[in-house]
Amino acid sequence: MSETARIIDILKRSLKSRGLTYRDLSKRVGLSEASVKRVFAEETFTLQRLEKICAAIGITVGELVKAADHSVEQRSQFLSIEQEEVLASNPRLLACFYLVLNGHASQEICERMALTERELRSLYVKLDTVRLIELLPKLKARLRVGPVVAWRVDGPVHRVYEEQVKAEFLKSEFQGVHEALNFRSAELSDASAQILLRKLNQLAQEFADYAALDVNLPPTEKHSVALLLAFRPWVFSMFDGLRPVSRASATP
Repeated sequence: MSETARIIDILKRSLKSRGLTYRDLSKRVGLSEASVKRVFAEETFTLQRLEKICAAIGITVGELVKAADHSVEQRSQFLSIEQEEVLASNPRLLACFYLVLNGHASQEICERMALTERELRSLYVKLDTVRLIELLPKLKARLRVGPVVAWRVDGPVHRVYEEQVKAEFLKSEFQGVHEALNFRSAELSDASAQILLRKLNQLAQEFADYAALDVNLPPTEKHSVALLLAFRPWVFSMFDGLRPVSRASATP
């Protein structure tokens, strides 16, 4: 994919994530809907027009280019075992890192976690020591990782919080806004299973792309959400009691 195509793809994702249509965009930039569609289809963006479109969407050209660069890299990043161990050992430190990772400013973190500036600085120092952030003057933090982190399945954070996450995440009727639960079970060929696995990986990458794209949005314009993907060979346990006992294992 060319650089121009990546930028346009990010623009389209930005529109979709904000619930905007080409018609909405046309009203904001002073073009007809047909003209907007043609600009996207023919990739005829002048710098001035690109700036107007970005402003209409609510991002800067710099953020757009950064997101496009990120889209060709690893969508999510693993931390080192040592970094995960530090986070897993301190719930407040993990919560603080999560908020920084999602673009929250120091004042917002203090309010969300009921921290004093001194307490927040102490957490920042620990995150800086393990090179998760860079502590800047005036109690600011710059990420050294991310903007999307994938926790190791066999790592410290997963071990400490696995049962808690499973219990809390699934404790819902999944009927509310931004909620969905789909379960399917069937017999598939190896080829079909491989296709589905690729699609699941693609969805996980798209989730990371949107997270990176929205990291700089104001807190009032985004929500903390989670995506659980699972796929494995499985037979419903109810079938265990329906299997006939083989003659070899039957007792006389």
